[in-house]
Amino acid sequence: MALGGFPTIFNQPTRGPIVSRTSLWKVVGFAAGLTVSAFSYPVHAAPNGGDTVQGLYDALLSTMKNGRILGQSGRFTQLAPVIRRSFDIPSMARLSVGPSWAALSEAQRQQMTESFGRYISAIYANRFDSYDGQKLEVTGEQPAASGVMVKSQIIKANGEPVKVDYMMRHSGDGWLISDIYLDGAISEVATRRSEFAAILKNDGIDGLIAALNRKAGILTGTTVRAF
Repeated sequence: MALGGFPTIFNQPTRGPIVSRTSLWKVVGFAAGLTVSAFSYPVHAAPNGGDTVQGLYDALLSTMKNGRILGQSGRFTQLAPVIRRSFDIPSMARLSVGPSWAALSEAQRQQMTESFGRYISAIYANRFDSYDGQKLEVTGEQPAASGVMVKSQIIKANGEPVKVDYMMRHSGDGWLISDIYLDGAISEVATRRSEFAAILKNDGIDGLIAALNRKAGILTGTTVRAF
């Protein structure tokens, strides 16, 4: 099981500035092959943050159980729509770019958002590739300044628990994941912003977009168009 994690988000097979250090995603990758614990809601309850996380885990579990049959591109095809409807991709892309987002053209913003979403989807498809009996438990949720924090606990194969929390933002009739925290402290978006800063400084937004597309293509075994 080749797992580096969500989610540096990501621990890619190639080295470069995007994967300069371990982050939340690598830790979460130990839980690839998740089983989903019951998370009870009142009958007729309105959708909440836990529903979104539960749906993500259900999709990951299904994909991992069929991971080797689906292959890299098949897992990507199956998970990409789930990632895009579970995560607040535009907000995460904007915050990961940081202050320089304000100077981007609308076309560049759209390209960055698309590439960021593809990149996340490719990481999930690559890392969550098989089921080994680990467990992921949604343990509850609590109000937060910017929305709701969904609490979860990953139980690795050796029984070691890892706390992973999801910041949720209300959107329309549901909730979207806007950030992920390891042990209640390490922000994935903040880590992305730190890693992307060097690429933006050296190669600009077009260089970052190309790098994300290139990594996604490598992880999914597909050719991804660079803008």
